[in-house]
Amino acid sequence: MERASQVKLLILDVDGVLTDGRIILDNEGNEFKSFHVRDGHGIKLLVRNGVEVAIITGRTSRVVERRAQELGIKEVYQKCYDKVVAYTELKEKFSLIDREVAYVGDDIVDIPVLKRVGLPVAVSDADSEARRHALYITEKGGGRGAVREIAEIILRAKGVWEKILDGYNKT
Repeated sequence: MERASQVKLLILDVDGVLTDGRIILDNEGNEFKSFHVRDGHGIKLLVRNGVEVAIITGRTSRVVERRAQELGIKEVYQKCYDKVVAYTELKEKFSLIDREVAYVGDDIVDIPVLKRVGLPVAVSDADSEARRHALYITEKGGGRGAVREIAEIILRAKGVWEKILDGYNKT
């Protein structure tokens, strides 16, 4: 909770974190991804409460751009093969240090960033090597509420979760 309370930026991988890792392609070249609505709500709650959210992914997809826009995620790095480069740019842009950043990943390509951030997170169904580098492993799987889970942890650690709940309980 101590580390979560310091988070000012949450960085997310896409395939295997915001989705269950499956990529569906049709004969016309369209790509389909499935996102969990509660993950999206968790992201919106973070943004509304002053936590920046960014995406770093190795693939390029129009659907990722669209989902990011829907959720208010302004920092989207696609076709990023060296995630540390994007991570460093984000830290500089927001004038942050490592301990103020959380990263959620699921595979070995995420290890270099997981090793640098203050709150390294792996989803429950992540690759075992990625899990070894995580301080926290979610109970939920990628694309199945894992991002919402970490969003709640961050918001609880910052002392705003009860206020959020109060807002919903009053309506």
